[in-house]
Amino acid sequence: MNDTYDVAIVGAGFSGLYLLHRCRKLGLTARIWEAGTGVGGTWYWNRYPGAHCDIESMQYSYQFDDDLQQQWNWSERYSPQPELLRYAGHVAERFKLLDGIEFERRVASASFDEAQAIWTLKAATGQTLHARFCVMATGCLSAPNWPAVKGYEHFEGEQYHTALWPKEPVNFHGKHVAVVGTGSSAIQSIPVIAGSARQLTVFQRTPNYSVPAHNRPMDPQHAAQVKANYRAMRASARQNLSGIYGTYNTGSAMDVSDEERRKEYERRWQNGGLTFLGSYGDLMLNQSANDSVVAFVHEKIKAIVNNPETAALLCPDNIIGGKRLCVDTNYYATYNRDNVTLVDVRSQPITEINKTGLRVAETQYDADIIIFATGFDAMTGALMRIDIQGRGKRSLQEIWKPGPGSYLGLAMAGFPNLFTVTGPGSPSVLTNMLPTIEQHVEFIADCIKHVTASGHSTIEAEQNAQQHWWDHVQEAGQRTLKQTTDSWYMGANVDGKARVFMPYSGGFPAYCQKCEEVVANGYEGFSIQ
Repeated sequence: MNDTYDVAIVGAGFSGLYLLHRCRKLGLTARIWEAGTGVGGTWYWNRYPGAHCDIESMQYSYQFDDDLQQQWNWSERYSPQPELLRYAGHVAERFKLLDGIEFERRVASASFDEAQAIWTLKAATGQTLHARFCVMATGCLSAPNWPAVKGYEHFEGEQYHTALWPKEPVNFHGKHVAVVGTGSSAIQSIPVIAGSARQLTVFQRTPNYSVPAHNRPMDPQHAAQVKANYRAMRASARQNLSGIYGTYNTGSAMDVSDEERRKEYERRWQNGGLTFLGSYGDLMLNQSANDSVVAFVHEKIKAIVNNPETAALLCPDNIIGGKRLCVDTNYYATYNRDNVTLVDVRSQPITEINKTGLRVAETQYDADIIIFATGFDAMTGALMRIDIQGRGKRSLQEIWKPGPGSYLGLAMAGFPNLFTVTGPGSPSVLTNMLPTIEQHVEFIADCIKHVTASGHSTIEAEQNAQQHWWDHVQEAGQRTLKQTTDSWYMGANVDGKARVFMPYSGGFPAYCQKCEEVVANGYEGFSIQ
């Protein structure tokens, strides 16, 4: 096949962009297919009001090019979506990547030809792409999850999903808006929508924990200090379980007095951000330790929200950290507004969507706009929506139906020359995604170069190595309290999805060490033919 590339890449988010750049550096030909009309991945699709990164800007950025991280200037402590989208566009232009991307190419199928050792990708619009290797850079949070409610087609107003937000601004002024869901996108968007809507009704099934972001304009002195010490900061972050730079207390919450423990929680609350859970080293291991921080956050919610009944509904009844902690700006305080109402749909779920709004049991809630902030079919959703066929035309959809399995979150037995970036079985969503993405991309690109340079045609995860790793992933998950909570980490938010703990909770340093050992031992656990 004359039009065959070395590498076909699916997705032009931060993973796909860096992989294209890395492949070119290694002398490999590569082509990206992207479903959208521009680069940016999650930051292309998630344009909802108030969308921000929950990792600080100075850390949620590429580190593979020092000139890039020295010259780019962030405007806020936590980057807003438009700025992250501009950053992705800047990277694509700076490294001359746009000529390697075909937009509006949603992949419908990917199949492996064993005789020729070639992957063929077919787009929903009919085009084909051939490559020796295929890399799914489709993202962990890129397949929107719609609630199983009847009647979408009957609603006569406007409907939106936060993960498929239109490019044009949505006008909420003077309108009655219904938001379904109280996950991260809802927690970020609700305060913004409430500021202009005539009435906002929030439908909550399960409350989520959120800590203040204390977002603010970027302090130039802080930015300069970080840039002067970037190398050391990045190295330090790499040694933390989450890959996020910060101060982490390794001691037990139960080894200090109530007063000292409360002071630490308060200090972290005032600082804001995800490192709040770095207060003590056993918060995700010891139920009593977790209970202590839960009690603190409940107190905060009840102190902020004036209505005691509303405050009680906003207090989660599960562990903190079982789901990804949310980071907000004035979320809880928004419920003190006269134009905001919280509706509990845990005991009485939404029964239907009709032409004027939503019905909960016998109560009708009319709305001009309905927003579904119901998250994603996480980690596996984007892959399962593509008909991926490996050896013997075996389908990934069928193999993963009982739950996913992979080797290092990078490759699957039975699917030669196919890689996934931050797939199930990798630290991915439990970490700062940018360093995780870079580590994965470098492993994959170097692996492909190794196979091609040595004259081999295929590389494939060995079944025994995959099973051993996947058992380790499940064992690591069992050591923490995370599995006590129904979360998208376990697929619990998607009706009918297998309950399997998908991310690797052993930490970023242990994962990187394992990958380095695999390479040092001649790509141990892979069969190279």
